[in-house]
Amino acid sequence: MTIQKILLVDDSKTELHHLTDILTKRGYAVRSAENGEDAMRRLGEEKPDLILMDVVMPGQNGFQLTRAITRDPRFADVPVIMCTSKGLETDKVWGMRQGARDYVVKPVDTELLLGKIKNFD
Repeated sequence: MTIQKILLVDDSKTELHHLTDILTKRGYAVRSAENGEDAMRRLGEEKPDLILMDVVMPGQNGFQLTRAITRDPRFADVPVIMCTSKGLETDKVWGMRQGARDYVVKPVDTELLLGKIKNFD
């Protein structure tokens, strides 16, 4: 599967702008959501090829949302990369247990992130 459409889920407008800029300059089509409810609505509108998921958000956090998405048969095949400031090993392990396929710690290293996305191509 070639990654073309990416859904960014992050409650920080600054982070959404920064990541959108990085990804669109590389040719990806990017949609964004600022919380779990918004993310589920976006998923219903158009299925992405990959999701970049923040953890710390109001309401449903990124771990809970990742679990819900990866266990939903409609979206189980969409890889989720956690993209968060939570960099402890226990956070990474927990994120992977929720269904994430990879984990990136903020501030994001652009080349590292792009490499991880390309791993799903």
